[in-house]
Amino acid sequence: MLRIYLCVFVALLISPPAFAAPEDLDSLLTGVGSIAAPGAPGPLAVFGGDAFPVIVGKSGKGTFASVVAAGRLGKGRILAFGHNGYLAPEAFAIADTGKLFANAIAWTSRKNDGKPRIGILGNARLANHLRQMGQNAIALDKPTWADELGKLDLLITDGAGFSMNQIPPIRGFLENGGGLITGSLGWGWSQLNPGKSLQTDHPGNVLLAPAGLAWADGMLENTAKDGYDAAGRPGPLVHVAKALDQIEAATQNKAKSSPEELAQASASVTLAAQSVTPGDTVLLPGLNRLVDGLTITWPTPKKSLKANADTLSRLAITLWYQRTPRLAPEQIKPHPAAEAFPGAVPASARRIRKTLAIDLSIPGWHSTGLYAAPGEVVTIRVPNESGKSTLQLRIGSHTDQLWHLDSWRRMPQISSAVEIKGNVTRFASPFGGLVYIEVNRPQPNATVAAEIDGAVESPLFILGKTTNDQWKSSIRSLPGPWAEIQATRVIITVPSEHIRKLDDAEALATFWDQVLDADANLAGIPAKRPRPERYLADVQISAGYMHSGYPIMTHLDVADLMVDRHAMLGNKREPVWGLFHEMGHNHQSGLWTFEGTGEVTCNLFSRYCLETVCGIPTEKQGKSNPKAVESYLKSGGNWERWKSDPFLALAMYDQLKSGFGWETYKKVLAEYRQIPRSQRPRTEQEKRDQWMIRFSKAVGKNLGPFFTAWGVPVSEEAKLEVRDLPVWFPDAFPGK
Repeated sequence: MLRIYLCVFVALLISPPAFAAPEDLDSLLTGVGSIAAPGAPGPLAVFGGDAFPVIVGKSGKGTFASVVAAGRLGKGRILAFGHNGYLAPEAFAIADTGKLFANAIAWTSRKNDGKPRIGILGNARLANHLRQMGQNAIALDKPTWADELGKLDLLITDGAGFSMNQIPPIRGFLENGGGLITGSLGWGWSQLNPGKSLQTDHPGNVLLAPAGLAWADGMLENTAKDGYDAAGRPGPLVHVAKALDQIEAATQNKAKSSPEELAQASASVTLAAQSVTPGDTVLLPGLNRLVDGLTITWPTPKKSLKANADTLSRLAITLWYQRTPRLAPEQIKPHPAAEAFPGAVPASARRIRKTLAIDLSIPGWHSTGLYAAPGEVVTIRVPNESGKSTLQLRIGSHTDQLWHLDSWRRMPQISSAVEIKGNVTRFASPFGGLVYIEVNRPQPNATVAAEIDGAVESPLFILGKTTNDQWKSSIRSLPGPWAEIQATRVIITVPSEHIRKLDDAEALATFWDQVLDADANLAGIPAKRPRPERYLADVQISAGYMHSGYPIMTHLDVADLMVDRHAMLGNKREPVWGLFHEMGHNHQSGLWTFEGTGEVTCNLFSRYCLETVCGIPTEKQGKSNPKAVESYLKSGGNWERWKSDPFLALAMYDQLKSGFGWETYKKVLAEYRQIPRSQRPRTEQEKRDQWMIRFSKAVGKNLGPFFTAWGVPVSEEAKLEVRDLPVWFPDAFPGK
């Protein structure tokens, strides 16, 4: 049966892919060795017969996806970037990005020997820059800009910089031979458009779907110092048609495939399958025929699905997601994997109706103390006046998506949300989860009464509202499989089994408020926050052992610790350090975090919280190796080594703390919050210079020689600014 489906798939797939002719890639990449990585670029799925990858980034463990891709639509040519930052003039100065852009203008416009007529939509800075470079560029800044397309050879626009009703004239322009250079960011667009779909609501994806190109969710790691290596050519398996050929050959034993080849093929197909529009006729028909009739293995914590061994099941799962969102709430069924994670709801648990007052001035998720059972409809009723804020009903707190990972221990996407429209909204999730009301557009001094019907109660402790007696007598025993401890500044979310024996929830919540207040104290921000921060435990997360964000993600092995105040005050220093480290990331500022210190300045908050909240002095917290530090300093500071070793770099910050105390750090960090925009550091050199100058002036000492001894390069101008202050080195500093 499987062989039949595969053969049918091959017959019904898109016409034989042309991919890139050698001259296409040569035209685009001549003189291009590497390009920038503005922000955190995301991937482009490449699946059309005339589409091809141009430059790739790392998408997972040993796998790659396009950060730059090209294709054709009718007679027109398209060049797409995985970040709209590539359309900013400052990116052109990094590596060979400017050369690639110039090549792209010539290739897409077919005007190698002359100046193409370029129209730039919504980016006057780029239009001005290109004119200064001698290009014939105009800014399309009138509402009737589409009328100008017939006069142009090339359109440059953000991939989401136009509306759905403007797609037809752009598509007609392309089909008639016009060129398009565009850039967008899948994950960034999703964050700014909660409740909307990349597949159906992103205008660039709808425009480029017939060309077999789509911006996808996720981030790409760098492959070169400045961003992405362009010297080599992308591997063939980055294109989905070649990837499917590889999967077919391996499945039918026609050819041997290495684990690396299957992992790459699986990654490419999965990316494309989750990116295409529901009505796609280029890729979906064949993919659906490939997996229809398969017995799917679902991922669980005990049975993971690997990219190089469970390729077809992973593909079937991806297509399952394509179909499910289009179902009405009443058609949603419990997913077979939901019982394993996030968990089952006891059949005997009473489904209740609950009314809550939602403070519309607080953005983000509002916990309800309710849990939606998998596949069961939850109804929310709100009055009409709530329409002044954008509200969503969210089911499930686990927003980390696992698509890019080579192994899935749970379904890759289990949290979902729907916009609350009108008085009554009905919603269901196949996985179930904690129920939240999400405020996306805060409204000062306003509340709304929301009635939620059809969910079960879940343990929720609210500091200042819930007493320990209420908690112990009933709340901690409520049937929902996930629980929350809501302090004033932070909310902890763990499986309910971890709080069933927690007696003093008030002391625990107070402890976490003390941690967050310490972070605010060090960062120089108000203790009262726009919204509480969040920690969430998960069976598998998208990156690392923990990672920062909203919520901060941890693995389940620290769930017990997060709700054990005595353990956090005791000897569990390693995981507690990690919890404080990730919250430190949430408090970092790019103004005082320069190259090499992304994993360093966050640790100032670990140090400070361990000392001021847990009572462990910095000198007894460990992490830095005194002998290694002494050896490094005696050998002379080395900038490359310094910025590649976070705990070596942290030792330098420790010396400043030992010499001048936490109060100096507070003073300097608070000072950064007051500086005018015009004085903020813009380059890495300016960040290092300002950090040295501001710290020197705060303590009345010349720290220039100290920075130099550590190998941290500061400019001569910066050293001159503090030269009249007495030079400072710590006691017993090697060589001083």
